[in-house]
Amino acid sequence: MKYALLLILFGIALIGQPLFAGEKINGAGASFPYPVYSAWAFYYQKDTGVQVNYQSIGSGGGVRQISNRTVDFGASDAPLLPKVLSKIKLLQFPAVIGGVVPVINIPGVKSDQLKLDSKQLAMIFMGKITNWNDPEIVKTNPGLTLPDDKITVVHRSDGSGTTSIFTTYLSQVSRDWAKEIGKGKSVKWPIGIGGKGNEGVANYVKRVKNSIGYVEFAYAKNNKLSVILLKNRDGSFAQASFETFKAAAAGAKWDSSKGYYLWLVNAPGKDSWPISGATFILLGKENLESNRKVVRFFEWAFNNGDKTAEKLVYVPLPKVLKDSIRSYWKSVNIL
Repeated sequence: MKYALLLILFGIALIGQPLFAGEKINGAGASFPYPVYSAWAFYYQKDTGVQVNYQSIGSGGGVRQISNRTVDFGASDAPLLPKVLSKIKLLQFPAVIGGVVPVINIPGVKSDQLKLDSKQLAMIFMGKITNWNDPEIVKTNPGLTLPDDKITVVHRSDGSGTTSIFTTYLSQVSRDWAKEIGKGKSVKWPIGIGGKGNEGVANYVKRVKNSIGYVEFAYAKNNKLSVILLKNRDGSFAQASFETFKAAAAGAKWDSSKGYYLWLVNAPGKDSWPISGATFILLGKENLESNRKVVRFFEWAFNNGDKTAEKLVYVPLPKVLKDSIRSYWKSVNIL
């Protein structure tokens, strides 16, 4: 009997199964991190027997479901303000960092060929630049043959943290955008067609010629979509990559007392990708048992998931931030 108890204490049942085998965790929210959360869930189940079900329904849906306590955790690319967290009694911490990238489908134009600056990008999504051979774009792209064809804008139709990152960036770099459209998980788009989730936007851009949209980089890569070069805060045309996302996050100052509320858009540095962002996990404060299950998963991911994240072109959190999050978990008695 003592021997059996010792085995259980070390997380191994007599039949050779991990202590938490058969346990299930349900999460929902942002499509931005879906590729990496799915990969982590697959390997976590292989290691522990615990099943993590994550529904890619958009950040708005994730916030709504955890607010209603219908899932174990919600996920949002738009961090919630401390006063909002307090009001609906939520905990918040980042899980991984990635990049939102404008993607195009222009016949004859390959990835990393088309250059745009922030003003041009805002004007396209506002419907103020309507053709690919507009003088503004041609001026920035000497030698690149651009068609005299109308631009089709593709945006999100659902409440989206990816949209929140994208529109927060545009609001910072364009006064007109900030004044006329603003920022948030949902905005009143002046033009374009809507796709549900990063998946929906990627599929539309892939099918519709002369289109432009915005997705998390893993979706661009998986769908073989062409990505633009985007002029950053320091005046360099940055290429979307693991290195430029990491550069954007390098100077971030995280604060656990504010629920790690932080935006990474328009970060300084000649090597920084301008539309970078973290994605966040939301937990109900009172759900101690459920929260401990979720934290075990993300603790496993912090220890074992970095290489998987990097393969999918997400930036793992730096060690100092992971240690801060562990201290945060301990302070609320869920680690």
